[in-house]
Order: sequence, then C-alpha cells, then structure tokens
Amino acid sequence: MIPLGSASDVWKRVMEFLFPPETDKWLAVFRIGLGLQVVVYTLFLRSDWHSLFSGTGKGLVSRRLGEAITSFDSPLIPKLGWLVFLGRHVGIGEETVLSVAWACLLCMGCCLLLGLFCRPAAIIAWFLHLCAAESGGLLAYGADNFMTMALFYLMLSPLPDRYSVDRRLVKTKLTDPRLLGFWRHVLQVHLCFVYFFGGLAKSLGSGWWNGSNLWRSLIRPPFNLISPDILVRFKYALPVLGISICMIEVGYPVFIWMKKTRFFWLVCILAMHAAIGLTMGMYLFALVMIVLNLAAFGVGIRIPFMRHPAGGARDPTQSFPKKQLPA
Repeated sequence: MIPLGSASDVWKRVMEFLFPPETDKWLAVFRIGLGLQVVVYTLFLRSDWHSLFSGTGKGLVSRRLGEAITSFDSPLIPKLGWLVFLGRHVGIGEETVLSVAWACLLCMGCCLLLGLFCRPAAIIAWFLHLCAAESGGLLAYGADNFMTMALFYLMLSPLPDRYSVDRRLVKTKLTDPRLLGFWRHVLQVHLCFVYFFGGLAKSLGSGWWNGSNLWRSLIRPPFNLISPDILVRFKYALPVLGISICMIEVGYPVFIWMKKTRFFWLVCILAMHAAIGLTMGMYLFALVMIVLNLAAFGVGIRIPFMRHPAGGARDPTQSFPKKQLPA
C-alpha cells in the first residue's frame, strides 16, 4: 500500500512536469520561424509548382501517381487532387486551382510571420502543405514531414502570442502559462524521440562508424555541393563526424534536459543542421529543424557567462506566481 501522502506527492510532481509555467516567447519564435519556413518553401517551388503537381505529367512524376501511392496508406489523407476535383465541379481549371493553392499557402506564411489571423492561418497552412507533400509522394523528404508536424503543433498551440498583430488588434486575456508549458513539453518530448531513434538507427550499422554513409550522402546528386577532391583530402575526418552525429542524436534526450549541458548540446545540434543545409543544399530541412530546436529548447536557455537566459526572460518557473495545480 502506498501512503496517501506519497501518492499525492507523485501526482503533484507529474502535474508539475506536464504543466510547467512558461512565457509565450517560445510560441512567438515557433510562429515566426514556421511563417518564414512556409514563405521560403513556397518561393522555392514557385517556378516548379505546376510541373510538380500537374495531373498531366508535366514533371518527372505526375501528381496522380504520387496520390495513387499515398492512397495505399489511406484514402482519407488530404491531397491536392481533392481541391482540383472541387474546382472542376465549379468550373475552375486545374492550373487555376494550383495557382490559387500556391498563393494561399504563401499568404498564410505571411500571416504567420505577422501574427495575423494566427489560428486560421496555421490550420490552412498545415492543410495545404499536407496536400502538397502527399501529392508530391515520391518527391517528398524529411523537410516535408517535419514541416507538416510543426504546423500541426502550431495550429493546436494556444495562439495568439503577445507579439502577434492579433493580440494588438483584439485585447484578449493572456494564455494560462501552464498551458503554454504543456505544449512546449509536448514539442520537446517529440524531438527527443525523433533524435534518439534516428541516432540509434544510425548506430546499428557500420556506415556511420567508418564514414561511408557520409561519403555517399555528400557525393550523390543533387547534394554534391562539395567537390569529391575536397572530400578525399579530408577523408579521415568522415568517421569522426559520423560517430559525432550518432553521439549527438542518441545523447540528445539526456543532455538537452540537463541544465549544465543544454547549451552545449543545443549548439551542437544547431551546428549539425546548419552544416547539412550548407554542404548538401538542404536549406528547408535545416531551417525547420533549427526552428523546432530553438522553440523547444532555445528560448530561455541559460547562456554561459551571461546573467539572463536567451530571450531576456527570467526562469519561467519564477516568472509567475505559484498556483494550485489541478487535482
């Protein structure tokens, strides 16, 4: 039998972990970062949008093939074909529907940047990007998956934040700091699972220990931005880099939570993603991962030799009066 007092203490600690008081600065960073991500994504695809998602097969892989492959997983996954089908029934052609979808996605990204109509903008951006990612099918990669995930969390988060235009136009009550803490914790835990299992999968094979996986990644088109001559010259650094990546990812769930190592681990993970973007041209992937990490662990972090946390806020546990936890 567990004493009543002990059970009560355990429940209190669980609630303190799930609902720690937080400011909404992390949410502002999350919103602005994802707004920038959506804008950059749409601008990158501006010239290829119709070729990628046309049902007539103008691109390398037609939209219909990508959507057919997606339908094997579930016919209920949103696709651009749904919008094309609706447009056809009201007399709007496929080219026009695709152009309107691109313009709407760009507009939603701008709204997120400004903090205007935050919730509707996040929902529409998530839906349109999910449609594009699933219709792309064979051409989608990690950046699309993480971007869809991030927009999903954003549309469920307690928007708007205090730095948004919405909050200035409509004077609303500030969000409960414990609710902000809960959603930040959800994002943090998700990232810990992603990095741990990603690093564990890398560690199980020999390719990351001897550097061969890095070599193949850096010489394969269209990611071969670095000359093979340079890679050969620094071939002995590839195993060291491969092992370092495995260690950073596997150790992420442990060292990112520890206050003494959080800053160092965050710098390592940000440097890793920045290097991926610069050396392989995967700019969208690097940007979304940097945004996720900054929002989850960067805001409020204690920087060595500085008195105040990053972002100029005090420790969130000291920023609000202590309230009775929910029973």
